Amino acid sequence: MFRFLIASIFLLGLLAASQPAQAQLRGRVGQPGARLGQLDNAKIAFITSRLTLTQEQAQRFWPMYNEFVAKRRELNRSARLLRRDADNPSLSDAQLRDYFTQDFALRQQQLNLEKDYFEKAQKVLTLRQLAQLYQAERDFTKEVLKRVANRPAAAPEQE
Repeated sequence: MFRFLIASIFLLGLLAASQPAQAQLRGRVGQPGARLGQLDNAKIAFITSRLTLTQEQAQRFWPMYNEFVAKRRELNRSARLLRRDADNPSLSDAQLRDYFTQDFALRQQQLNLEKDYFEKAQKVLTLRQLAQLYQAERDFTKEVLKRVANRPAAAPEQE
């Protein structure tokens, strides 16, 4: 418990130090992107509660994990944009073939990214901690989806 408390305090210090850069990237509270920042903070807290990291592990893990998440998010964004554009019924067969080629390349980049960070993470975490991390990410996603599904629909805005 004491190690968890120390790691939590250290983590809060790391988060506070990175807040100016995060605020510029995500926007201020009440602006677009603020919810993404809140979600990221909730995810960090959720993962922290699941992993038992030493102070040294936390120092090395969180910057690496944040970098991985940012790169993964960018690849996912590129894939979404590609899929959106591929739904155009006026695309020729050559354009559709190009779409599939790009889609395969993006998925390969995603796999390569995961493999690369798996190798990097093994230098910081034990295999058991990595398994806990992957499970914590899945559990967090399930929890968010459950909360969104149970949230009452927002009333339409009056003009």
